[in-house]
Amino acid sequence: MIQRRRFLQTAASLPVAMASGLPLMSRAQAVPELARILTGFPPGGTLDVLARRVADKLRGAYAANMVVENKPGAAGQVGIITLRDSNPDGSVLLLTPSSMLSIYPLTYPRLQYGVNDVKPVALGAHINHGLAVGPGVPESVKTLKDFLAWSKANPERANFGSPGGGSMPHLIGILLGKFSGVELQHIPYRGSVPGVQDLLGGQISSFCGPIGDYLPYVASQKLRVLAISSKGASPFLPGVQTFSSFGYPISVTEWYGFFLPGKASEATARRASAYLQPVLSQPDVVAYGQRFGLAVTSSSADALADLLQADVAQWQRLIKQIGFTAES
Repeated sequence: MIQRRRFLQTAASLPVAMASGLPLMSRAQAVPELARILTGFPPGGTLDVLARRVADKLRGAYAANMVVENKPGAAGQVGIITLRDSNPDGSVLLLTPSSMLSIYPLTYPRLQYGVNDVKPVALGAHINHGLAVGPGVPESVKTLKDFLAWSKANPERANFGSPGGGSMPHLIGILLGKFSGVELQHIPYRGSVPGVQDLLGGQISSFCGPIGDYLPYVASQKLRVLAISSKGASPFLPGVQTFSSFGYPISVTEWYGFFLPGKASEATARRASAYLQPVLSQPDVVAYGQRFGLAVTSSSADALADLLQADVAQWQRLIKQIGFTAES
């Protein structure tokens, strides 16, 4: 009876595997009843929407049921710690921004995890960050130069929020202050969603975070994005200038990546990657990501490991140069 049930489960899975181009050997492995994708931030942000789209696509294939679990706290650290302590059998994945792995080990003196506590699986998307202002800033502030001049004239209101202390958006804000000579107070949040809500309510003057989190409010003219972190123009915010175009050498792109617990086997990582890569290449997933300012893409586990290693080396040089910490 057990052998017959296994045969039926395998037979039922063959069309899915063939349609997606997945190796049949991957499908031959046991399919867990439940698998989770963790994120270290609250629902509603760009990370969350990508995780949920991918979970929908993997449901019934990678696992009988796929759910997304938001584990906000400590600027994304709780998500990684939860992954670290999870079963390494492939039933728990994490989708995280690169900051938590490439910058945090350099900016938090007592970080509770290391790069070896996660195993790279596949790249998920590239994102750019932007500095936006809302009703807490006069309508006459139209450009980044205007905002810096206003901040200098109003030091008690010269501030910016970010998705978390030590994150890439936090670093961008610190660099902007150093290059411009304008002191900007940093206000950390537990993700972009609560920060953007405070920006909309006028509780903070500006916010630096993923540009996708601004798009609905830019369309309704509730927020104004003054500068973006990309090297060139963004298709998501045409007409918005880069930081570099204003004379501030800030040109950085962040990525979102999928990871397993560090103790997961190479075979488990290969299986997860074999499912994720074709899903992230599907045109409807790519188009869905564009609605939220995400350039959805993917990679092998080895390519993601190489990317992470290169990022750590890059940030080591920059952070040492400017003396940036999570408390900056």
